[in-house]
Amino acid sequence: MENQLFEDAPVADESSSKTSETHSLSRELLSLPVIVAALGYLVDMYDLFLFSIVRVPSLSDIGLSGSQLLEEGVLLLNMQMAGLLLGGIFWGVLGDKKGRLSVLFGSILIYSLANIANGFVQTVPQYAALRFIAGVGLAGELGAGITLVSEILPQKIRGYGTTLVATLGVLGAILAYFVAAVFDWRASYFIGGGLGLLLLAMRVRVFESGIFLKTKSSHVQRGNVWILFNNWQRFSRYLKCILVGLPIWFVVGVLITFSPEFSRAVGLETPVDAGIAVMLSFASQAFGNVASGLLSQRTQSRKKIMGLFILISFVCTLLYLLLPMQNVEVFYLLCIFLGFSNGYWTLFITVAAELFGTNIRATVATTVPNFVRGAIIPLTTLFLLLKEEWGIINSALVVGAFTTLIAIIALWSLDETFHKELNYIEED
Repeated sequence: MENQLFEDAPVADESSSKTSETHSLSRELLSLPVIVAALGYLVDMYDLFLFSIVRVPSLSDIGLSGSQLLEEGVLLLNMQMAGLLLGGIFWGVLGDKKGRLSVLFGSILIYSLANIANGFVQTVPQYAALRFIAGVGLAGELGAGITLVSEILPQKIRGYGTTLVATLGVLGAILAYFVAAVFDWRASYFIGGGLGLLLLAMRVRVFESGIFLKTKSSHVQRGNVWILFNNWQRFSRYLKCILVGLPIWFVVGVLITFSPEFSRAVGLETPVDAGIAVMLSFASQAFGNVASGLLSQRTQSRKKIMGLFILISFVCTLLYLLLPMQNVEVFYLLCIFLGFSNGYWTLFITVAAELFGTNIRATVATTVPNFVRGAIIPLTTLFLLLKEEWGIINSALVVGAFTTLIAIIALWSLDETFHKELNYIEED
């Protein structure tokens, strides 16, 4: 009996220890910085994709019609993406030099004010200028949030934390759809800006990453973007991170944004609502983010799951463009499948953050997703050029196949980062 009691005691202690550890990890996962970063990305995605939802009604309201809705829509989308591209560089460098919180405060202020102003536009040039400014502000949110969350959470739950951030962010696009369905497009912009300013007040209590503070107290050079280019191995790693994300924004920026035009091309007579297509695709992307995050934790691999989702995305693209359509419900179902296959967005940014040292991590995590977003400019340009000769379906097929091929090649040559420790720096 004494032996039994002696043997049982450690088991009880071990069980108690595991329970305590689980509670501790849960508290860390749901800590204020993680929640605020997640809510920030929600507002970011609301503002980012509101344009895709209100493109037609907003441009129609300021006097455009017919083919102008597509042509000027591409222009405004490209202006927003150009802002994201330049803003990604600015906020990334600032995040490594001054801290992750400086980006979380500055970026949300800029895009909130720009979106409020967007509700007052009367002309396309005004609209374009404000989409550019909003793009600059929107560029900082996700990279800084993912970097902060990755650095403050233990390795074993890092994937869950970044999945939480990305999933709440995707829900922002869904929120944008329902707000736009209830309010007109101008009020929808006002609401987005107001939500951003409200969240800004919540960020006062958020603390900085300890890993960054240790680096800041040393003499390590931080935020030097040239570090990414002065070493071929590091530059190729950086470039591959960008290429891996291209299929996501081909789907978002081409297939979903211009879903009304594609629906007509595949033979649908019933009009397709771009807002519904965006809402459905991003609702399913939220589930894709959760699924890819959980699968990554279970398989202890980011690369395998990202590769799987890229291949699923291409299959869904083929169905979307080639399957004969008889009713609009099938078309919307394919939008759902496309959105789900985009659910490796979280893993893609997490890998980018994990592949680089603390002194350049925010720059990478901020610029990589925004360069992917900015890549919609050459992708849509190529799409429109090919469309003149080959038609809308064939041109989309070519661009889709191209982005998938280079993403798979780039992913194949990247290192697995699941078990990687993040407390290191990049040497000059």
